[in-house]
Amino acid sequence: MKKFLRSQPVLVISFIAAVITMFVIPPDKEYIGYINKTVLIQLFSLMAAVAGFRNVGIFEKATSFMLKKAGTVRRLALVFIILCYFSSMLVTNDVALLTFVPLTLLVFSGMNDEKSLIFTIVLETIAANMGSMLTPIGNPQNLFVYDEFHLTAGQFITTMLPAGLISGAMLVLLTLFLPKTACISENSENTKIKPVPTAGFAVLFAVCLLTVFRVIPDWACLIAAVAISLIFDRKVLAKVDYALLATFVCFFVFVGNIARIEPVREFFSEILVGRELIVTCLLSQVISNVPATVMLAGFTDNGTQLILGADIGGLGTIIASLASLISFQIYRKSENSKSGRYLLTFTGVSVCMLIPLLLVHMFLIK
Repeated sequence: MKKFLRSQPVLVISFIAAVITMFVIPPDKEYIGYINKTVLIQLFSLMAAVAGFRNVGIFEKATSFMLKKAGTVRRLALVFIILCYFSSMLVTNDVALLTFVPLTLLVFSGMNDEKSLIFTIVLETIAANMGSMLTPIGNPQNLFVYDEFHLTAGQFITTMLPAGLISGAMLVLLTLFLPKTACISENSENTKIKPVPTAGFAVLFAVCLLTVFRVIPDWACLIAAVAISLIFDRKVLAKVDYALLATFVCFFVFVGNIARIEPVREFFSEILVGRELIVTCLLSQVISNVPATVMLAGFTDNGTQLILGADIGGLGTIIASLASLISFQIYRKSENSKSGRYLLTFTGVSVCMLIPLLLVHMFLIK
């Protein structure tokens, strides 16, 4: 039980919050309307597709190719940051970090440069969070808002592009603080990609994208995800993050219930009007941006400012984004890790990026 509580704190908290509200608003037929089944199906299907790609060795092969171009610590870090930034747009920020942070630890293991290792992982983490903001499938909150507010691809990209580009430029500049000392990288040249499973999961990924852009119905996507996983790699179904799906269900119930409590509804509706960006950003610092987005979505009609605040709000504290916690947990378990130094470095860099991004969007880009 202790292990579960430590590994899934957000799920536990969201479950308790949902149960508490059920005493105020007893379960009734309106509960069914709380659940956004489209978002749950899309998340499940995307996680299955990405798990399939990981199992067939796509990520290792791509990384091997990129690492051949690296010769210095600075250039190596830049390669990893670019990989995290762009891959997160398609495979989500947490999957990008689960893929590349362990590889970073492996590559840096023989260098005896803990300072550069920490700085690189911190920049990778921020790159994954910032890159993922640029597509509707980049992270769970994007997918939720894109569907909940019926945004078009044009609306979404136009809203997120300035922050994505500015943060990308800032990350590249921050690599200048890394040394230009030579490095030795290990790669996965011997990784063999299995063509048939790869084609199957490529089809599933294409179906997921078409579902996100409302070309294919969600039920067809669900059938495709289950069928393709069973045919090509049944282990994929075990690697889906069901805890994340359960967390969303709990927050749907929690938010649906508090939205029916009139004083609470009036408070959030009043405080959010014209302040979606700053309120979502600040709330994300204490409960993380996924639950903050789901919680506030029921009290505003301005989905673009809500998601902008949530994604920018992924910067700041270590808990502002669940993906940031993933990186920290992976690093913390590594040999000779220095958790205190990591947290200080992450917070310092993250806050220094958060403040200018927030100010630019509050006063210059509206």
